[in-house]
Amino acid sequence: MTTALATCAAMGLSTSYVGTIGSDRNGEQMREELHRRGIDTTYAIARNTANPFAVILLDDRYGERVVLWHRNPAVVLSSAEVDRKAVTIGRLLHVDDVDVAASIQAANLAVAAGKPVTSDIERTTDDVRALVDAVTIPIFAEHVPAELTGETNLPRALERLRRPYHSMLCVTLGARGALLLAGHEVIHEPGISVQTLDTTGAGDIFRGAFICALLRGDQPRDILHFANAAAAISCTKLGAMNSVPAIEEVRAIA
Repeated sequence: MTTALATCAAMGLSTSYVGTIGSDRNGEQMREELHRRGIDTTYAIARNTANPFAVILLDDRYGERVVLWHRNPAVVLSSAEVDRKAVTIGRLLHVDDVDVAASIQAANLAVAAGKPVTSDIERTTDDVRALVDAVTIPIFAEHVPAELTGETNLPRALERLRRPYHSMLCVTLGARGALLLAGHEVIHEPGISVQTLDTTGAGDIFRGAFICALLRGDQPRDILHFANAAAAISCTKLGAMNSVPAIEEVRAIA
């Protein structure tokens, strides 16, 4: 989530983080990094507990990684804590599948206010179905549509998941690019070949670039191409936030 925000900020958008931040040194570093990148934390909720942290194991042959992370239940954001102003003040709301009840509440408030809502959906638990239904532009990890529907054909799976208020549905495909269902058109935009160093953060950077292109009014295929380019560049760098590309880098290959 924060890497997607950092991508939006790097591309000139005003951004705000709505969520919890722990009180330990990891939490302090998170808040400092958000500020350094121009991300507003006015609506962040301080928790007197350890901030979530992750250990990332990187395969230096292929750039693939395994993420080991721990999240103290005390940092969970409840639906009752969602501030209506915080989630409706912007042009767009982006939610993920970590605190699902809070994300659903936030999405419902934003949609009621006429705002588009994008998502980062990687899990397939029963409560995630309600989150898919709550947003207007669901963006899925590759395995999710088939696991939610039982349909292995991606376009047909997206058709099953689509609701009348979904303007688009997107699936990220890693090195193979991304697929988008826009109206009755199925758009597959191939990935951009790069020398991969680290794939950490590529999905979040794809989503941040997707949001940037969406808000400036790009056509669906152009949105995918721009987001693919941003994700590809990120794979040539180490780390998550440290691999966020500048908009000029993306334009150079998009």
